[in-house]
Amino acid sequence: MADKKHLLPSDKKRRRFIKVHAKTNKNYGKNPNEYSVKELLDNGMINLDKPCGPTSHQVDAWVKEILGVEKVGHGGTLDPNATGVLPIAIGDATRALQVLLSAGKEYVGVMKLHKNVDKKGVIEACKSFVGEINQVPPLRSAVKRVRRKRQIYYFDVIQIKDRDVLFRVGCESGTYIRTLCVDIGKKLKSSAHLAELRRTKVGHLIEEDSVILHDLKDAYTFWKEDKNEVEIRSIVLPMERLLEPIPKIVIRDSAVDAICHGASLAVPGVVEIDSDIKKDDLAAVLTLKDEGVAIVKTLMSTEEIIQKDNGVCACLERVLMNKGTYPPIWKKS
Repeated sequence: MADKKHLLPSDKKRRRFIKVHAKTNKNYGKNPNEYSVKELLDNGMINLDKPCGPTSHQVDAWVKEILGVEKVGHGGTLDPNATGVLPIAIGDATRALQVLLSAGKEYVGVMKLHKNVDKKGVIEACKSFVGEINQVPPLRSAVKRVRRKRQIYYFDVIQIKDRDVLFRVGCESGTYIRTLCVDIGKKLKSSAHLAELRRTKVGHLIEEDSVILHDLKDAYTFWKEDKNEVEIRSIVLPMERLLEPIPKIVIRDSAVDAICHGASLAVPGVVEIDSDIKKDDLAAVLTLKDEGVAIVKTLMSTEEIIQKDNGVCACLERVLMNKGTYPPIWKKS
């Protein structure tokens, strides 16, 4: 658990409010912890420790080859020389990757100064970048080079040795650490560049829980050849883990299939809701068994959803659950 000094937006603690009491039908759906290995390989995720050298897309290709699956995607590209947490989504779980765009990220890196600078000056310059900053993506980037705003949540100088600065930074998704180091160098009138980088956190996914490609290969082999599920289950996790950074809205069984067919979420379908939801927030809709149904944009706050008896409280952003997982009760009404 992060200390108070190193909190990302996804570390915010929320309470769960019960709007009405409802029961779920055990004949439909299942708790994510009960997914079979095959279901996990169709709709799961991996907290992968990316090695130095390959591109993030090359890592995707290796995962596809190891698992024998057709579709794999990653959340938050890392440069070839960068290492660390690379969330991998398998199959239908790629639908949930957009959630990670709102999850903060943490990196540990080494910035190399081009001149000798007073240590106190380095620390003060780094701290001055905490808050909202403006960045222009570097020349070697996959996005349009226009100035954009990004949030730096914390920036700690861990150690300074000669011209090498070891640092930890928590930032908004889409922040270029390479550009950040260049900008700090300009402020110090020294020039600087990023020498090493490791991503230690993406939302709730941390490096201590990440696995390497060799672990994945071994776990898949044990399952395929020996029917041993222990290792593969500890590595390939339910898609719902990707939804952890955003608030949750729990709905009735009778509302699930309507959402899967593209309906907006109406207040009567809501059973439970997390605290501190505001209008236009991104939220995850779950079943009473904690399965991910959809990603929505809220049209009401937590308080409004609890107080109101009708009205549309969220519009659909992305359906996560396949149609027919729950019965189409909504068609009968």
